[in-house]
Amino acid sequence: MSSSKMHLGLTCVALAISLALAADWVAGLWFDSPARGIHGAVLLLGLGFVAASLACWMRRAVASQRAVQHRTATVGRMVQELEAQHSAIESRARHSEAQTQRLYSILLELNEPVLAIDENDDVVFANPSAQDLFALDQERTEDRALATLVSCEQLVDLLSGARGPNAARRSREIAIPDGQGTPHWYRATVRNVSAPAAQTAHADDQGPWQGVVAVLHDISSHKTMQTRNAQFISAVSHEMKTPLAGIKAYVEMLLDGEAGDPSTQTDLLEIINAQTDRLQRLVDNMLNLSRLEAGVAQVNKQNCSLNALLSEAVQTVQPAAEGENITLQSDLSPENLEVLVDREMALQAAVHLLSNAVKSAPCGGRVTLRTQAAGSEAQFEVEDNGVELSDQDRRRAFEKFYRPRPDRGAAAGTGLGLPLVKHIVEHVHGGSVEVASTPGKGNVFRVFLPSASPPTPEATRLRSPSLARPTEDS
Repeated sequence: MSSSKMHLGLTCVALAISLALAADWVAGLWFDSPARGIHGAVLLLGLGFVAASLACWMRRAVASQRAVQHRTATVGRMVQELEAQHSAIESRARHSEAQTQRLYSILLELNEPVLAIDENDDVVFANPSAQDLFALDQERTEDRALATLVSCEQLVDLLSGARGPNAARRSREIAIPDGQGTPHWYRATVRNVSAPAAQTAHADDQGPWQGVVAVLHDISSHKTMQTRNAQFISAVSHEMKTPLAGIKAYVEMLLDGEAGDPSTQTDLLEIINAQTDRLQRLVDNMLNLSRLEAGVAQVNKQNCSLNALLSEAVQTVQPAAEGENITLQSDLSPENLEVLVDREMALQAAVHLLSNAVKSAPCGGRVTLRTQAAGSEAQFEVEDNGVELSDQDRRRAFEKFYRPRPDRGAAAGTGLGLPLVKHIVEHVHGGSVEVASTPGKGNVFRVFLPSASPPTPEATRLRSPSLARPTEDS
């Protein structure tokens, strides 16, 4: 028992005795007992002891109350601190959860496929792009092994080999076929990631969690461009090789003295000159086309007469046509067809079309040039009576270095004239160029250029049916 409780008990006993003596003293007063003086003294002593005990007890009670209040305040402060810490932890947890959700949403919205595997080579995450690419079911819980879900062995090997604390970031270009079997090129970048076991769902793990994340960037367009560049270089090399081989052979004949008479030497020099001209045309066309495609060519559009421009083109091509015994006919519209074009570029396109027609027409054949208003555009067409183009030839006529038929003679085409025409007409001037073929009649190349001014009603009404845009069947 504590001292305060013992003191309280003694005080209660003293108080009881004092009350008993007080009662006896009061009775003595009532009956006028001779012992009342003794009883009064004892009563006073008892009351004094009781008063002192009560005062002492009160002081201890007050001190105890203050101690309790102090401990209560201390506990209250501790509770407040704990509540503040709890609120801070909850706030950090909410912030972390929101940040995780944002990152997860970003991964889901990425166009690039993202794939993650764990230490057992099981797929633990795949965003929708990866699910579409590999036909994955994200809700599937059984048999999520990487080798089972992903059929691309290159990617499986790349992911499996990127695990380990010393594994560096790795990247490789791989081809992954789509559902139709068409290969698409990706640059796969993988790196290993790790996290403590306490931060993962693997509660039984004793060590850090090890995984690998792969991000696939679609480079199909880049690969296509690389392939086209390689094809272009190969085609240019082939085109240059033929005339260079001819020049070298004839130069060696001249140096060896095999062409002794002057007439033979003249013939060889003319062939060398023709092959040199062919090389010059090839280089000029490549430079012109590259400048146009790069957007560095200077374009100076102005109003000019289409008939006058085409008449100049005919004069340029006339010597070559006469050399092949081909008749050039002009059926130009009597109207003044004004077009808004870069005159030099438009003239170059017309010359290429006329030259192409002269090469296509048979010896003694015919090439016809026509013009006509066509609604809000001015139209001209070049028709030859050569062998008609096949469907494949018409589809590929404007491809670089594509030739529908073997070229004739030393001054062969470069395979860049029609692509240059298409780029000048469509990309520079916003017009269009089309080709149509009629069995037994030949081929027609039609060009539509923007008019410099709106057409008159008579121009629209007088539009020739033969100059109409070709349909899909033509």
